[in-house]
Amino acid sequence: MTPKKKKIRLISWNVNGLRAAVKKDFRQSLGRMDADIVAVQETKLQQAQLTDEMTDIDGYTSYWSHASVKKGYSGVGTYTRLKPQRVKCGIGEPRFDDEGRILELDFDDFIFFNVYFPNGQMSPERLQYKLDFYKALFAYTDEYKKKGRSLIITGDYNTAHNAIDLKNPKANEKTSGFLRIERDWLDRIIDDGYVDTFRHFHPDKVKYSWWTYRFKARQRNIGWRIDYFFVSRDVIEKGWVKEAFIDNDIFGSDHCPIGLEIEI
Repeated sequence: MTPKKKKIRLISWNVNGLRAAVKKDFRQSLGRMDADIVAVQETKLQQAQLTDEMTDIDGYTSYWSHASVKKGYSGVGTYTRLKPQRVKCGIGEPRFDDEGRILELDFDDFIFFNVYFPNGQMSPERLQYKLDFYKALFAYTDEYKKKGRSLIITGDYNTAHNAIDLKNPKANEKTSGFLRIERDWLDRIIDDGYVDTFRHFHPDKVKYSWWTYRFKARQRNIGWRIDYFFVSRDVIEKGWVKEAFIDNDIFGSDHCPIGLEIEI
């Protein structure tokens, strides 16, 4: 008898401050999305600042990684209805791990990475840090891939890949987030066997996941697609991925949630 397949709904959302998001119907949005795994980025809090309202959500267990180098900065959290076999913060490199940007959950069938990639706009040093982060993270995930593990790597990648992924590509060619040197990294990981699931299903669709708070950008839909679900190519080849989407109808942050539906 063929075992029944299980459907899993995954969401990723940069909340731009979890304390602020909780005041803006975060819990109601979570209920509406009805996901099995929810990855949030840019929580901007420390362990001691987590409240019951943030962590005690019916049906979910939550795991957190916080920045140790700076308060009110960075940070990621993952809510899950599925029980992970193992949870790990970071990739073993203090330079990156100290900013609380990576949570790894092993669900046996796949390893799930919740990642908040650095922003490179502040200075040339931060841009280099961002590029180094890409290199270190994917060197780390490649080791799992070599062992035949299936990977799902989601989060705010802080880079729009191609012209279709932002409203004003020409005007932003010299802006971090759309620099050729950053976009090359997304080319590289695709060449290395990772798939941008939204583009896999929607090669020509114009849809954004982030808008600046200025200039009524969201109201005018002047945005960028910088949040992604990348998967190792075997996940596609196994036929697990059924849909990838961007939910522009949920507010509460300058980002909106993105999602992936799989069946394994």
